Amino acid sequence: MKQPFTLEWRIPKEAEGQLLREFLKEHNISKTALTDIKFNGGSIKVNNQEMNVRYRLNEQDLLQVSFPPEVASDNVKPEAIPLHIVYEDDYLLVINKQAGMASIPSRQHLSGTLSNALLYYYQETGISSTIHLVNRLDRDTSGLLIVAKHRYVHYLFSKAHETKMIRRTYRAIVHGCIQPVEGTIDAPIARSEDSIITRTVADHGQRSITHYSVVEQCSDYSYISIQLETGRTHQIRVHFSHLNHPLLGDDLYGGNREWIARQALHSYEVTFYHPIFHKELCFTAPLPHDMKAILERERTI
Repeated sequence: MKQPFTLEWRIPKEAEGQLLREFLKEHNISKTALTDIKFNGGSIKVNNQEMNVRYRLNEQDLLQVSFPPEVASDNVKPEAIPLHIVYEDDYLLVINKQAGMASIPSRQHLSGTLSNALLYYYQETGISSTIHLVNRLDRDTSGLLIVAKHRYVHYLFSKAHETKMIRRTYRAIVHGCIQPVEGTIDAPIARSEDSIITRTVADHGQRSITHYSVVEQCSDYSYISIQLETGRTHQIRVHFSHLNHPLLGDDLYGGNREWIARQALHSYEVTFYHPIFHKELCFTAPLPHDMKAILERERTI
């Protein structure tokens, strides 16, 4: 049986006498959310009794807010696809996504996506939710991404994005020797005029900032660490192509597929402030085999 998504607070002394609705507002539960709870199957309880939002809180009251069940879109079908779960609690998941798996269904990839796999996992484990990806990765980019188990948690993460409380570090292998060995690419990105898929650096685009440092270098490639300050579509791929150092395997942006059959890009580390536990968490995912093989090949030549 699916359990409702529930938040729980033990009321501290400083909240004594506060209206319940004001307490909930301070915890980012909006009027819209309260209406949804009231009319669509949720509940607000104080000390296990239903209570309205005009109630004045007492110290040590146990406040429980249960949200209405979420209904998954009919466009996403559950599929029994293995997931590499790096971390999980009642509020979120951290997934290490394999290359070749799209994040969400599209016309080109209706099945076999991360969303299909997550929906099946939710059904099997009794999670009453639809899919809320905090960040996405291109189909052929591997590595870590965050999944919120409820729209409320997803909303808290969206606020964290605004305050830059989520940091993502990527590893990539690009053609040639980048100079200088560390720097910042500050170049606006826009959709290409002749394509609905590709992006390009253009004066009229959105400001896009990428920080990088070289981890290892040889005559043919640079193995680099990357941190994004902004998160535009294809940002890393576009920026390094713009520098004439496209990612290995990225034939969409000028890369060569001699050594790898997809862009050599991996979401290596994610650090974030947990929106419920209020502490910083950090996770890393080792390089996948195809990228590791390129580095090992060069080291043995």
